[in-house]
Amino acid sequence: MYGPYVTIDLEKIEHNARTITRLCGKYGIEVTGVTKVTCGMPQVAKAMLRGGVSSIGESRMKNIHRLKASGVNTSYMLLRIPSISAVDDVVSSVDISLNSELSVIAALSEAACRRGRVHNIIIMVDLGDLREGVWPDDLLPFVREVIDLPGIRITGLGTNLGCYGGVVPSEANMNQLVAYARRIEKKFALKLEYISGGSSNSLNLIASGKIPKEINNVRIGEGILLGRETVHRTPWPGTFQDAFVLYGEVIELKEKPSIPIGETSEDAFGRKPAFVDKGERDRAILNIGREDVYIEGIKPIDPRFTILGASSDHLIVDVTPAEKTIEVGDELAFSLNYSALLAAMTSEYVEKRPLRGGKSI
Repeated sequence: MYGPYVTIDLEKIEHNARTITRLCGKYGIEVTGVTKVTCGMPQVAKAMLRGGVSSIGESRMKNIHRLKASGVNTSYMLLRIPSISAVDDVVSSVDISLNSELSVIAALSEAACRRGRVHNIIIMVDLGDLREGVWPDDLLPFVREVIDLPGIRITGLGTNLGCYGGVVPSEANMNQLVAYARRIEKKFALKLEYISGGSSNSLNLIASGKIPKEINNVRIGEGILLGRETVHRTPWPGTFQDAFVLYGEVIELKEKPSIPIGETSEDAFGRKPAFVDKGERDRAILNIGREDVYIEGIKPIDPRFTILGASSDHLIVDVTPAEKTIEVGDELAFSLNYSALLAAMTSEYVEKRPLRGGKSI
């Protein structure tokens, strides 16, 4: 491979998983390790499991198949609510799915019965983030419709916060979730195995000790993989933030003016770029582009360097402070935020290099 690549430090991921699971374990909370940003990379899932996660959460069936085919033997939670067209695959391949549509659950019921199986579901309730979930006023009638469907076991109640509306998990909304769960249990003589209270944005609430004791599952991706809570995106104590590093090769290095010469219009992406005249600068072009990664989500690890812009295939970096020590063929390293990591791991043009002990495996 001679394109950009991402290194994946499996020992750091395992360490981060252990740090998070120990914290959650103090409060009786199991962690479902979410691998979706890595496209279900088996080595990452195995590192999470070594670090103590109880199951793997994925949003894509293709990723679950990849993980299973690679020998990742664990319980799987399907995070994206299933589509009706996928129900046969879901009941055959997934242990638990998150659900909010009666017609989908009915289709899961039929698929499970055809296979002589019982499929576990967590019903999602919308506590205000306005992504998936049954509206609270409709929750009890919804459960009443589901309770007698053959081949379906209601194993828990969950909610998603932060991913769409940015709503922060709080003692109040988590207590709401618990209250709805208890109401369901009392009304329908059920015992729910899981009350699943959020994701990496729940870490602050958990660490404060204010999360209700009834919450016993969280779904954590970014907190483990990038070592950050997702309310303020601050580093989580005791974790690494550099388990993933992006590298690109310098393919041109020239001193050029800071501003274009001639009349300017939109760039290739329909934007009107702005420039600051800093005189002649050393500009490195790297073999990274917008087809590879979300450019706004990467940052040079060397703080002296500045990203000037990017096209589909080229990244332009001001390396003037390096004082001529950079050469064509050198590699520059970049940190990634969640959006950038998602794009890089999804791109077929970015090589993925798992590391253990600092060496490729």
